[in-house]
Amino acid sequence: MTANKTQPTPEDVEAFLDAVEPERRREDAKTLNALFQRVTGWSPVMWGPSMIGYGQYHYRYESGREGDFLATGFSPRKTSLSIYIMPGYGEYGAILDRLGKHKTGKSCLYVTKLADVDLDVLAELIQAGLDDLGRKWPVKPS
Repeated sequence: MTANKTQPTPEDVEAFLDAVEPERRREDAKTLNALFQRVTGWSPVMWGPSMIGYGQYHYRYESGREGDFLATGFSPRKTSLSIYIMPGYGEYGAILDRLGKHKTGKSCLYVTKLADVDLDVLAELIQAGLDDLGRKWPVKPS
């Protein structure tokens, strides 16, 4: 089995955030970092070159594939903020309806700017995702 391409790194989260461009994306990323820390109570860890994770879990699929991944987190991408809620957004329609302007992928929530969403609802979504993940896989703090 091959290891996940995305692994935790020793890179400094604050230095990464300070380098995010443009300035609005940098400020949104710093706000998200504070929100994730408040909701999870965990320290941020860089995963790969551009993902910031909070907590981690070990998974093992029926196929035998297994690995470790961040429990929740985000990445300040060029076109949007990618917010990672594991195991995905399928069960969160009622929360997402109250969130504000966003798009979803399988395990990613895309937000162009934080001003478009309700941060209290986003905090609720982060917690709901962690709770669901914890029922399936043991989650460890970071």
